[in-house]
Amino acid sequence: MMAKNQGLALGIAAMALYIFGGILTFIGLYLIVFMHGSDVLGWGEGRSLGYLFFCVGISLSVMGVLFMRIFRNRGLS
Repeated sequence: MMAKNQGLALGIAAMALYIFGGILTFIGLYLIVFMHGSDVLGWGEGRSLGYLFFCVGISLSVMGVLFMRIFRNRGLS
């Protein structure tokens, strides 16, 4: 019973990672297309932050999908 609860929690965490990565990806695309040349909240230029958010978002989405596949194949969720 404890392994099933742990597997469910890991599955939810993997799904949250996947969704958060997707959100970051689209924020990054928005910054690349529409905010080039302007400052974003004092953090830096919009295009460079966009590339950062895009790459991190894609990485998190891929990691979330891989975690979901691993947990499913191991029978954890």
